[in-house]
Amino acid sequence: MSTRRSRSRQTPVSTQITDAQITDLVSKLQHLIPELRARRSDKVSASKVLQETCNYIKSLHREVDDLSDRLSQLLATTDSNSAQAAIIRSLLM
Repeated sequence: MSTRRSRSRQTPVSTQITDAQITDLVSKLQHLIPELRARRSDKVSASKVLQETCNYIKSLHREVDDLSDRLSQLLATTDSNSAQAAIIRSLLM
C-alpha cells in the first residue's frame, strides 16, 4: 500500500489539502517575500519559495534582535524621568 493511501486513511477528509491549494499557498507566500517578489519570473519552485521564506524569517529575527539591543542601549542611557523616556515608553505601550 502506498504511503499516500495509508496517510489518507488516517487523516480525516476535512483536513486534507489538495495540490491546487498548496500551489495557491506557495504563490501567495512568494508574493510576501521581498526577495521573490522582486524577481521577474513567476516560475519559482516551491522548495525555493520555502527556502527564501526561512531566510527572510531569519533576517527578521536578526533585525528584531538588533532593534531590541539598540532600544536597551537607548533606555540605559536615558534618564527615566526625561521627556525622551516618556516618549519611548508611550511607543512601547
